[in-house]
Formats: sequence, structure tokens, C-alpha cells
Amino acid sequence: MTTQALPSALAAIVDDFQALSEPERLQLLLEFSEGLPELPERLTNHPELLEQVVECQSPLFLTIETEKDGTAGTGTAVRLFFKAPAEAPTTRGFAGVLHEGLDGLSAAEILAVPDDMPELLGLTRAITPLRMRGMTAMLGRIKRKVAAASGASA
Repeated sequence: MTTQALPSALAAIVDDFQALSEPERLQLLLEFSEGLPELPERLTNHPELLEQVVECQSPLFLTIETEKDGTAGTGTAVRLFFKAPAEAPTTRGFAGVLHEGLDGLSAAEILAVPDDMPELLGLTRAITPLRMRGMTAMLGRIKRKVAAASGASA
């Protein structure tokens, strides 16, 4: 599978992972975990607004919000928010990849991301199948929430 079907920001991230050796990919994932933004204050004190991705080994919560995109009326931008513990760098790292690669895109762009996109990162031998399942579930949960918010089907 190529990165052609991916939005440009996510394709660039996948290309970065694919250009590295496995140990270097794990280091890059760690860097993404460190770059995951904190929740905004309006969500920090309201855990009921976040949905847990139970397939993740570590407690990961996420939500989306939509906002009108100010650029020439191109529609609605989807904002992604994640809460993952600092002691779960793999989970946080993948949340960071999704945040950097998808945040601010349109619903249609996010819904078009292939469900098996996590496999493109080249981490399947470096991390456990259970963690890979969690990554895939995270993307699936985002797509379901986007579909529900936009009236589309995931």
C-alpha cells in the first residue's frame, strides 16, 4: 500500500516512519508521544465528554469537535483531542501521529483514511499485536465519531 490515499500531512508522517529502521521508528513514535498536546481546559474537567478506546492497553480517551473552516468556505474542520497517560508512550505516540496527521482536516478527508493505515508505520514487528489493534481501534473510533458528527457513514 502506498501513501497516495492519505492526506498530505499523514502521508509525510508515514514516509518519515518508512524511511527509518525499526529502532529509529520506535524513537520517532516516542517523539510523537512527547508532542501530543494537552487537553484544553474546557475538556480537562469534563471526562464525560471524552470516549475511552477500550481496545488500547493503556487508558486512552478521545473526542472530536467540528468548527467552520475559515478558508474560502471549504466546509468544516475536525479537531481531535486525546488524553493518554505519560507512562504510555506507545499509545500517546500513536495519538500524536493521528493528531498531527488528521487534526484540522475535513470529515471527508478523515473518513477516506484507510483503516489499516497504522500498518504503514512499519511498527508491526516492533510492538505487540495487541498494541497495533489499539492503534487501529483509535483510528476507527475517530472515523466513527467524525461520521456521526458529519452525517456520513464510516
